[in-house]
Parts: sequence; structure tokens; C-alpha cells
Amino acid sequence: MVARVLTTVFALTALCAPALAHPHVWVAAREEVLFDAQGRVEAVRHIWTFDEMYSAFAVQGLGKDGKPPTREEMAPLAKINVESLAAFQYFTAVKTGPTYQEFGEPKDYSLEADANKIVTLRFTLPLKTPISAHKPVTVMVYDPTYFVSIELEKKDPVILKSAPSGCSMTTIKPDPLSASDQSKMTESYLSGLAPGQDFGVKLAPRTLVACP
Repeated sequence: MVARVLTTVFALTALCAPALAHPHVWVAAREEVLFDAQGRVEAVRHIWTFDEMYSAFAVQGLGKDGKPPTREEMAPLAKINVESLAAFQYFTAVKTGPTYQEFGEPKDYSLEADANKIVTLRFTLPLKTPISAHKPVTVMVYDPTYFVSIELEKKDPVILKSAPSGCSMTTIKPDPLSASDQSKMTESYLSGLAPGQDFGVKLAPRTLVACP
């Protein structure tokens, strides 16, 4: 059990990212932007559902009588996954203008498997200092190495929680890849090498949050 947990995909990402790319894991993401009582952005709540292959790996050896494992059984794996993400800023970028915000320790994390044993990771990532959204706040979720492909859910991909009246958001799709970047993607697929250390940002949508 311990050996399997220590070789989670996120742990492998932290160890091997420079050498591996062209996504090996696929995530369908839903994000919640959390506001505090003063109307400031204070955290991002991640809800990430993994592909069948990673889910099968995660639940291997867990559960009884063919049933999905419980949240308690998956707690050690949830802890390792979240801790491994620290090396990559939790695949999260929050900024105002050109300034990137720093994060506190993630909390309220869990892994759960549904009836089909598809695994979802949930965790809350607080900002070290809550920020006003009177100027647009940009939220992006991506793996810079593109080892993990993170795509926003089609329905309600981003939700504002406890936002002041009048706040709004819009999600902007990434620009199409240039011919040069498309060539890098093809080379990455053929060679198994990373297309670039920060390639993932080129494929990431941006969510802009603004309040009056």
C-alpha cells in the first residue's frame, strides 16, 4: 500500500517532469473562487475528476467486495497528491495585473471514488493574503510541463462563492498554438520528451473575476 501511494502520478510528475510530457493524465476540472466576509478573493476550491486509467491506478487494492474505496481509505493518497503538487504551485495561478499571488497550505483535501470507481480530488487552496477584485483577478489552472492535461468542465466550470453583489466572471479560451508550438507537440508525442517547461500555460484558459 505504502509503495503504491508513493508512486502516485503527481509524485512522478514532481520527480520526472523534465523528461516526460504529452499528457499522461487527464483531469476534468471545476473551480470555485471563494470570497471572504470583506468581499475579497481568499481561496480557490479545486474539484478535479481523473480519467479512467489514473482512477483505476488510484483505487487498486482498495475497497471491499468490489465496492469503491471509502474516503478514509483514500486519505493517504489524497495527502500525497496534494503535497506533491506544492512543487508546481498546485497547478494554480492567481494574479492581479502582472503580480502572481502566493498560496498558503492547502486544506480540506479528499479523494473520493464514485460508483464507477472514477476518482475526484478536492482541496481548498487559500491565498496567503486575500485580494480585492475591484481590479480583475485572473485564475488559471494548468500543469506547466503538460504531463497532466487539465480541462475545465463544460457546464459550470467556474463558480463564485459568497461573492459581493455585482461580481462577474468570464473564461477566455487559449489562443490556437502557433505552427512552431504544434511542431513541438508532435515532436513531444514521438519522442516522449517535454515540449517545454512552461508549455502548459499556452493551452490553459483564463478566468477573469471582477467586482464593482
